[in-house]
Amino acid sequence: MTLSNQKPSTPREGPAEPFKRAVVGCLRAMAAKPELDVSFIVDKPGYVQAADPGALRLPDPPRRLSARDATVLRGQADSAALRLACHDARLHQKVMPQGETGRAVFDALEQTRVECIGARRMVGVAQNLHAALDDRYQRAGLASVRARDDAPLEDALALLAREQFTGQPTPDSARAVVDLWRDAIHARIGGDRLTKLTDALEDQRGFARVVRSILEDLELAEKGDERIDEDEEESEDNPETDTSDADGEGDKEAFEQMQSERVEESDEAAPDVQGEMESGPPGEAPDDLTPGDSDEPSGTRRPPQPNVLPAGLDYKAYAPQFDETVNAEDLCDSEELGRLRAYLDKQLQNLSAVVARLANRLQRRLMAQQNRAWEFDLEEGILDPARLSRVVIDAQTPLSFKREKDTDFRDTVVTLLIDNSGSMRGRPITVAATCADILARTLERCGVKVEILGFTTKAWKGGQARETWLAAGKPQNPGRLNDLRHIVYKAADAPWRRARKNLGLMMREGLLKENIDGEALDWAYKRLLGRPEQRKILMMISDGAPVDDSTLSVNPGHYLEKHLRHMIAQIESQGRVELLAIGIGHDVTRYYSRALTLVDAEELGGAMTEKLAELFADTQTGRRGRR
Repeated sequence: MTLSNQKPSTPREGPAEPFKRAVVGCLRAMAAKPELDVSFIVDKPGYVQAADPGALRLPDPPRRLSARDATVLRGQADSAALRLACHDARLHQKVMPQGETGRAVFDALEQTRVECIGARRMVGVAQNLHAALDDRYQRAGLASVRARDDAPLEDALALLAREQFTGQPTPDSARAVVDLWRDAIHARIGGDRLTKLTDALEDQRGFARVVRSILEDLELAEKGDERIDEDEEESEDNPETDTSDADGEGDKEAFEQMQSERVEESDEAAPDVQGEMESGPPGEAPDDLTPGDSDEPSGTRRPPQPNVLPAGLDYKAYAPQFDETVNAEDLCDSEELGRLRAYLDKQLQNLSAVVARLANRLQRRLMAQQNRAWEFDLEEGILDPARLSRVVIDAQTPLSFKREKDTDFRDTVVTLLIDNSGSMRGRPITVAATCADILARTLERCGVKVEILGFTTKAWKGGQARETWLAAGKPQNPGRLNDLRHIVYKAADAPWRRARKNLGLMMREGLLKENIDGEALDWAYKRLLGRPEQRKILMMISDGAPVDDSTLSVNPGHYLEKHLRHMIAQIESQGRVELLAIGIGHDVTRYYSRALTLVDAEELGGAMTEKLAELFADTQTGRRGRR
């Protein structure tokens, strides 16, 4: 026996672990939530609230952490902590305006409010938040915008408010956005509105009231909305029902306690080594400052509706002659497609490896089902030599034959229908494009044909269809008032190598606009019905309900949503195509009987491969569905 006096070695922690512990400790102290579950996710551009309200995700710091990287991560953590400490989610959701643009502005100004509470009280927090904001706009690529169409209105208003609240200049990466909108915003709302916002900074209800008046001036919300006052009266009548941790009235006291508990992180945890920062695809914005209001908030959770259109309501398109179905390569030249594809590959180098591993796992499972399977002891077929010994032993024994079984999924086509709306811009559309690309390649190896389609509109808030309707005197209930754009990225019969560059088109500035899911589903469904394959699968990838402000503002409520439900019911009842959906950030299970909702776009690759694997699993389990 050999004896040793050496102590057992303990695993060495990574160099960034002390810094991560400091960030988490500071975040919990600022949020006054000592039990908050904080985790770090690789390749995340900003913090994400997890599905569990007691959990938070932050981007994992790079291995070679520079001082700037450390400050940006601190800023993202401070922003999350301030949201938890100074924000009443129940009140915010209740007084949310209608219309996609109005909701975006309302959200952006509320986030600016909670961040500026911290920035005004602590210099270190202000510096961290400034760095995180600058990093965010660098990733969005908004420093080079030259037109309002490419400058989001919600960002411009939030940045102008931030200047008013803190006196700090706008980061260089976002200055172009503010300059494009500054004069137009001041002309519509004046400087007194921003002053009133400053006075109400630590009162969320009062702040929301002023924001609503700004949205009314910009024609982004209806006048006379009394939900804020109703909520206040309800709280006064039933004080025990208000269980929020961070009501606007208590922001000041909560933050004074938070300030006394704040722990300053050590700069020694962030060695001065430069890290590489990559810019993200530029954002998109509405065409002007006064879009039409929709009758329903977009992307919100609604109670289930009947899966049929009500009597007397016929869905129609006012001017379908302006719609288009176009191949991706026809929307831009080959050189630009190559540049966009290279940009897509660069953005998702890490994610591509993860999705590729998942796809390889799917391929192994499919190929395992393609291994030769035989039926034995048949009266005709191929002679089975393994059973000849029985004939030698007993000459009266008949010869035995065998026949190879056919695998069910070889004669299959899969359509991936991707939402190309503006709310998908940034990380969701980038992840969706990469996952579709890798899965198409994987399924092609297994003999399964794949079609990749996208859907959006040609314009914001109506195009030529709306102009035609206006010229006709605005007739009642005109139906859909926007021009559809349906895009074929990869046809089912096209080999992957020829269509690979086309998926880069999703990164093109200005492509993503509004989404009319029902007609896109109908289009993809009819394309599948014309295919010769025996089995047909349609996978919808979306981030919420159909939205088109020009249509919703002049038709009965839930007009687009009811049509979507009608189309889903029709497809599922006929059983000729297997339909499933994956929602990113929004619940799609209220529409589709076979659906999955993801909180994080990073989970899309795993969800797609797993759902496809389930569909191709043993048909005897009953998971295959109806043909």
